[in-house]
Amino acid sequence: MTPEITYDDFLKVDIRVGKVVKAEPYPEARKPAIKLWVDFGEGIGEKKSSAQLTAHYTPESLVGRYVMAVVNFPPRQIGRFMSEILVLGFTDADGGVVLATPDKEIPIGGCLH
Repeated sequence: MTPEITYDDFLKVDIRVGKVVKAEPYPEARKPAIKLWVDFGEGIGEKKSSAQLTAHYTPESLVGRYVMAVVNFPPRQIGRFMSEILVLGFTDADGGVVLATPDKEIPIGGCLH
């Protein structure tokens, strides 16, 4: 079990909705991954991420898709690629990652409430 956090701790996590504008295979990654460029609109702009999504998605199928991501983590070097956000997803029964996405179209940059 993970340690409990307070509501104030949770409020520090900035989760936003963005739209994937570009996606490329990332064959150099230790585990199969896809490079993503996600637009969060005015104020945040476009951010990059590397995500292990290859079990259910191709780069082509991700472009135009809305995703949820943590935008206030410090950048992290993933191999030769600098990841600026953490795209959110859940593992399925086989260990593949399924994206956490809004079920209706909402403006990009929208934050979690």
